[in-house]
Amino acid sequence: MAAHSIPDKMTAIAITEPGGPLVLKPERRDVPTPAAGEILIRVRAAGVNRPDILQRKGAYPPPPGASDLPGLEAAGEVAAIGEGVRRWRVGETVTALTPGGGYAEYVAVHETNALPIPHGFTFTEAAAIPETFFTVWHNVFQRGGLTKGESFLVHGGSSGIGTTAIQLARALGARVFTTAGSAEKCEACVRLGAHRAINYREQDFVAAVKDETGGKGVDVILDMVGGDYVDRNYEAAAVEGRIVQIATLGGPKSTANFARLMVKRLTHTGSTLRPRSVEFKGRIASELEAQVWPLLADRRIAPVMDMIFPLKEAWRAHERMEEGEHIGKIVLDVA
Repeated sequence: MAAHSIPDKMTAIAITEPGGPLVLKPERRDVPTPAAGEILIRVRAAGVNRPDILQRKGAYPPPPGASDLPGLEAAGEVAAIGEGVRRWRVGETVTALTPGGGYAEYVAVHETNALPIPHGFTFTEAAAIPETFFTVWHNVFQRGGLTKGESFLVHGGSSGIGTTAIQLARALGARVFTTAGSAEKCEACVRLGAHRAINYREQDFVAAVKDETGGKGVDVILDMVGGDYVDRNYEAAAVEGRIVQIATLGGPKSTANFARLMVKRLTHTGSTLRPRSVEFKGRIASELEAQVWPLLADRRIAPVMDMIFPLKEAWRAHERMEEGEHIGKIVLDVA
């Protein structure tokens, strides 16, 4: 392992007990040692995501072997490399998907789950990329099979996932619809490339989508709501439509008309990213680097930034996310 100027201890944000944002407190922890195939990143910024909220509440434990610290994405410099690492060198800048531990000054990740920071991006921008781009790429394009010329509906369009999905789908040739909870959020979604943004507090998204598509419905739906949206998604989907579930903020249980699923020959699938293997995430990273990184480098797409908080004020970042007023990504500044 090559290393330089690495302290024994670091500041990290720990979940002291399940509960509200104030249970997030700075602690002194040992700096991780990268295992074979891993790199140690000197973290300069870390993304905040809804799974962090669930973990803080005690509802989403880390997978076996992962850090107990929250934080699923981080950007910074390679500080050390483990045995067998071939791609990275000390001093190079990276952004990485992590199974946990991003809320800290150092984090160890497998070399295949890291990618170069796109040219011209700041550390805070780069830290806002991995979790949402890995999630959207896998669920919308790999599982959902969205292709050029198809129609696409993403719920929660002003979220980190939503703003990423809108931009990627539009850039790759889809006609994009989205739902959001205010006029301001809907306007932001349209600026990002949505053909139409539907204020779900004022309009029925099923009727709106049917109207926009001449009654056909949409080809792919990315849903993080669940609950009563399940049956409504079946109604809004086109024949042979694909619905991909990535969260259940509206509840994990639903009553749905499965006759509609059969008649339309729908596919309803879903996934979670965090527990998947290093190898699986590495394959997503390779596809992203080949097909999406050029779009980022040209600034044809970019993460939408909401607010940036100091690492030691991670609790404020969680409060911001739970208030539900954010548009885009919330990030912690670790530098």
